[in-house]
Amino acid sequence: MKHLKKALYLLVFVGCSVSFAGSYDDFFSALQRDNAPQVQSILQRGFDPNSISAQGEPALLLALHGDALAVAQVLIAHPATQVEVRTAKDESPLMLAAIKGQLALCRQLIERDADVNKTGWTPLHYAASGGRVEVLQLLLEHYAYIDAESPNGSTPLMMAAMYGSSEAVRTLLEAGADPTIKNAQGLTALDFAGKVQHQESLDYIARAIRAKAPAGSW
Repeated sequence: MKHLKKALYLLVFVGCSVSFAGSYDDFFSALQRDNAPQVQSILQRGFDPNSISAQGEPALLLALHGDALAVAQVLIAHPATQVEVRTAKDESPLMLAAIKGQLALCRQLIERDADVNKTGWTPLHYAASGGRVEVLQLLLEHYAYIDAESPNGSTPLMMAAMYGSSEAVRTLLEAGADPTIKNAQGLTALDFAGKVQHQESLDYIARAIRAKAPAGSW
């Protein structure tokens, strides 16, 4: 009887292991194909939405990197999904969605309490770098710190001035971004815009600096 029980336990264990292995492969295959219904079905069977891919990346980050947007929505909606995972570069899911302008995913992540004001590079820096005005506005509505400083002291306005767009620069300035801040290299947003010779951004920033200056200093 003892031996029979052990054999039965072994069969159940092997069966579960095989089933899990199959689910793992099916899950990541469906993720890469952005097959949301299949991912949803696998999750409903109890599969862990925080599983790590063979390349060492959590499922949600892999979906965002691969533009598997339908799967990303399913994962974010799952109550067990951890939305504050990080890449090796300390990028959060909200940062990845922000730089690509994926407004709906940004809203969904914020509803899941994604950190709008993480330390270091922030989602606002990333939205500014991508020139994503709607995402900038969303983050600011949720109390993103407008003059957040990166590890080298650069602000979202600096990122918008060099990598983003004049509309992103204008949006940040109108929301109260400080154009006079200097980063660790002593550079201001005006210097960043000057590096890429973006005239419209230069004009916006110069006007904002003049507006902050004491009367008679210009």
